[in-house]
Amino acid sequence: MTSTARRRSYGVKGAPYAFLLPATILFTVFFALPIGYALWLSFRKVHVSGLGLGAGARSEVWAGFENYTEAFQDSEFLHGALRVLGYGCIVVPVMLGLALLFALMLDSDKVRLTSFTRLAIFLPYAIPGVVAALMWGFLYLPDVSPFYYVLEKLGLPQPNLLDGGPLYLALSNIAVWGGTGFNMIVIYTSLRSIPAEVYEAAKLDGATPLQIALKIKIPMVAPSLVLTFFFSIIATLQVFNEPTTLKPLTNSVNTSWSPLMKVYQDAFHRGDIYSAAAEATLIALATLVLSFGFLRAANRRNKQEEAA
Repeated sequence: MTSTARRRSYGVKGAPYAFLLPATILFTVFFALPIGYALWLSFRKVHVSGLGLGAGARSEVWAGFENYTEAFQDSEFLHGALRVLGYGCIVVPVMLGLALLFALMLDSDKVRLTSFTRLAIFLPYAIPGVVAALMWGFLYLPDVSPFYYVLEKLGLPQPNLLDGGPLYLALSNIAVWGGTGFNMIVIYTSLRSIPAEVYEAAKLDGATPLQIALKIKIPMVAPSLVLTFFFSIIATLQVFNEPTTLKPLTNSVNTSWSPLMKVYQDAFHRGDIYSAAAEATLIALATLVLSFGFLRAANRRNKQEEAA
């Protein structure tokens, strides 16, 4: 083989690596290195020696699992985790239930203006979370909300949606309103990939539209339901925009309402980036365990059904 042919062969073999190089560099610089640095900080702390304020008074030392121990003992962090758990118990089933319902309705032959309806349901997802939270926040305020004006004219009770228990419903409504469209598109796309012959065979056997939906469509889009549930778990555990945006509008949302808000408070207001790094690592681990635990359970169930 001549030197020219050898160089050409090496160039062809190295082309995939050249295309992957920019993505690899971006992944390393903006994802892998920050995660590694956060892990490193989570095992460090500041040690103050003496009473002076000189250069040698404060030093960074190895802390081991001390930051993690303090995070597990922090009542604010634990209460935030419980609040997010209750928030997720409302958001995830309602959002995925509505997404599945809308997808099944759009997949029906009797529905008209499918393109417009699909766009209308998906459009709230395109609105930034902060903008959506601000919009709904002002709709929740009694002084400026048209809903309260209508309730007042009708002589009906006017509950404060930004106080106490209703706050969970108010926050959940924002998440459901913004996330249903995305999940609907994922499920609807999966429904459109089902061969038409399957539906025709079911109709010939006398199956009703409801039976087709329950016994054919939903089982066949189960992988999409698992995927949307996976995304919903991640989004729920990392809730931050909605409570942070509504915080100036109510006293029921404190600075540590969710675990991620507690991380932000510790890192940028209290200046304790070491505890914040440990708390962020715990949130990431909880997300990893819950998400992949659910995926593994779903895969095990699918294997059992295939074996049966």
